[in-house]
Amino acid sequence: MDLLGRIRCPEDLRFVNEVDLPELAAEIRAFLIENVARTGGHLGSNLGVVELTLALHRAYDSPSDAILWDTGHQTYVHKIITGRRDRFHELRQVGGLSGYPSREESPHDWIENSHASTALSYADGLAKAWDLSGELAERHIAVVVGDGSLTGGMAWEALNNIAASDRPMVIVVNDNARSYNPTIGGVASYLATLRTTQGYERFLEWGRRTLSGTPVIGAPVYGTLHGVKRGLKDIVAPQGLFEDLGLKYLGPFDGHDVRTVEGALRRARDFGGPVIVHCLTEKGRGYGPAELDEDDKFHGVGVINPETGVPVCAPSPTWTSVFAREMVKAGQRRPDVVAITAAMQGPTGLAPFAKRFPGRCFDVGIAEQHAVTSAAGMAMGGLHPVVAVYSTFLNRAYDQVLLDAGLHRAAVTFVLDRAGITGDDGPSHNGMWDLSMLAGIPGMRVAAPRDGDTLAAEFAEALAISDGPTALRFPKGALPNDIPELRREVGIDVLFEDGFDVLLVSVGPFADLAIEVADLLRLSGVGVTVVDPRWVLPVSEALVDMSRGSRLVVTIEDNSVRGGVGASVQQAVSHVPVVTLGIPCRFIEQGPRSGILAELGFTPSAVAETIAKRLNETETFREGPVEH
Repeated sequence: MDLLGRIRCPEDLRFVNEVDLPELAAEIRAFLIENVARTGGHLGSNLGVVELTLALHRAYDSPSDAILWDTGHQTYVHKIITGRRDRFHELRQVGGLSGYPSREESPHDWIENSHASTALSYADGLAKAWDLSGELAERHIAVVVGDGSLTGGMAWEALNNIAASDRPMVIVVNDNARSYNPTIGGVASYLATLRTTQGYERFLEWGRRTLSGTPVIGAPVYGTLHGVKRGLKDIVAPQGLFEDLGLKYLGPFDGHDVRTVEGALRRARDFGGPVIVHCLTEKGRGYGPAELDEDDKFHGVGVINPETGVPVCAPSPTWTSVFAREMVKAGQRRPDVVAITAAMQGPTGLAPFAKRFPGRCFDVGIAEQHAVTSAAGMAMGGLHPVVAVYSTFLNRAYDQVLLDAGLHRAAVTFVLDRAGITGDDGPSHNGMWDLSMLAGIPGMRVAAPRDGDTLAAEFAEALAISDGPTALRFPKGALPNDIPELRREVGIDVLFEDGFDVLLVSVGPFADLAIEVADLLRLSGVGVTVVDPRWVLPVSEALVDMSRGSRLVVTIEDNSVRGGVGASVQQAVSHVPVVTLGIPCRFIEQGPRSGILAELGFTPSAVAETIAKRLNETETFREGPVEH
């Protein structure tokens, strides 16, 4: 029928007959599977919001009305409807369609968030702005949050303010009982109760139909029925939590019934205050391989065969898989080792540990701040907690790392996956800030392994430290070949040695690049020694001593050039000029990791040329950090 071909903007949806909406939804699912299979991306979550997205755009006039999406990876259908269907062949590619909302792409994308539990706060601020300008009387706000996002404390801080304000707003709870993994905790249990308890609405509807036919006593009795509403809800539908906050609650509704959801959204939109619309959806709906995947319902996929869901390329060992293996070994050796995840047990490599030691792995939901402080409490109780989190998500808990773990000298080990440039998920997911943050925390020790062997060794060393916090950071992707050291001097690995004109300090996965650079410089008559400090922060006295006698010290790291290892070395080494090479302090757009690094100048020839130039231009030594 090609209904999808007729949809170029949200207005076109209003001309689709209700009876044709299931066919349109099926066409969208087929389009998603075909296209995401070619590029990779977030498939399961988008398959689950097809009908919900259709209902939203039929009930609201976007972009005049604001539709805000929490954890923006669920906006593929929104992008299709808002005129970007023809760009899906370039999804998550260089210069292509972002995998998240993008204000540059479309006025329909109000926010660019990809971190969970934030959209309600954006919505609260937007409502306040429109209220003061008088626009709130004419324009509407709908914000879509997942059940997983409601495990984050920031969401409840926002709800507290939204409920108190009484400003009109519709909060759509997209409840698929999952974040990456099944949603856990008290909020999850509460929503599960609402999913299975619909007696209140059925009872009230029966009362309305039955008593309205009794002319004299019908209306008074129906009014009495509403008078005992609170007690009745406590018995048959405990949605009182939302309504006690001051939020009208509607639902739960079948999130795959466009007509029902659209009707609920229109009623909520016209209510005149904050309303929760609770929709039940199925992650991965309509795609057999996703529906059968009990781990994460194809939350995120690489390039796959669309018929089978099987990856086109066989998976190779990854940094994460090495950590997963070593975590289980640590658990077997030491009963005090426990794990904490913020709703990402599988992606961070904790699933094998959780399976082996289910009572020692704690999923706190999308609540990184709580994860860190809870870990500090565990350390106070004699445990050694390992907090496994993506580097980008540690940003959210800086205060807790500083004052709850750092100040208390808590023996907590932070394992930071996806450090450095991650690539196709775009600027919000690049883990290029962690070294800058951690460098300023007193007592924090940070290791950056260069390969699988050093990851295993440095993780074991971190667990042996009992007088303060430690961190271990590594990038996304396939594991490189092991790079053995020539020798170890006071904890520093010497990887290459052919003269001492330049001391080249490599951080983590840049070791291989540093050795290639040294080889090139050797051909030009420049003597280079390449070292891996292993524990890169704080800068060791041994590294400072090693720098004596060289003409130039160069640091190279996959962190922001501001405030990371290079900046720390520059502060520690005063007797030798220091050149720092790192990621420019700007938001880096999406693309393959290797391509981005090459564009930023992290190639053997570019780095060698920079070093040779600095050796010859001594005036440059006074300029400070070098940004590619």
